[in-house]
Amino acid sequence: MSSQRWTLNPFHFISLWDECPRCFYLQVARGFPRPALRAGSLDTRVKHSCDGRRTETLTPDMPRGVFEIGERVLLSEDLDVHLPDAIHRCVIRGTVDVIVRLDDGGYAVVDLAITDDATTAAAHARRLQASAYALEHPAAAGAALGPVTRLGVLRFAAEKFAADAGGVGALSGGLSWMEVPRDDGMLFGFLAEVLSVLEQPQAPGGTPLCPWCVYRDASRRTGL
Repeated sequence: MSSQRWTLNPFHFISLWDECPRCFYLQVARGFPRPALRAGSLDTRVKHSCDGRRTETLTPDMPRGVFEIGERVLLSEDLDVHLPDAIHRCVIRGTVDVIVRLDDGGYAVVDLAITDDATTAAAHARRLQASAYALEHPAAAGAALGPVTRLGVLRFAAEKFAADAGGVGALSGGLSWMEVPRDDGMLFGFLAEVLSVLEQPQAPGGTPLCPWCVYRDASRRTGL
């Protein structure tokens, strides 16, 4: 078993790993992150508008329940991830802020996506799986919640902007629910892939034309 215990933030599972494993490695293994991007205020406003509302008032496809909006700290117990020739250890640490208290007594973990990309559910699946696992298997300092029986993405696809003569604008569009099946086996398979990379002594190669890798390489070449 490796002596290293890695701390993995589910937020980085959405895009950073797919965009560039080298950037992921540098951020997690070497503490050298990409510059932080400012979160959009539209995302925050949409989340706050959901607080306390029943799900069917937004879209009939969602599991029935009530939204609970508010940041919860994710901190899982230690996870032992088994590979054919090694055992690696990690914890899941981050936050989750959109929960639905389901009418059947369970909970749903939800990601909100402001996008017209129909592949959103696949991109968010790993974060949702990790968040659900951490809620059900928390360390002492982590939020405990369960059972988590449903996962999914509530997608807002902006379609139209309208403004009146009084200077008031309104953005409208469609809301849709994309279900993500709960699959702890998929989560542990993904963690095995990630941890096998993090345990390497050197960063893997970057994704071709990753803008951050191109910038870092140009900085080194020019001595800036």
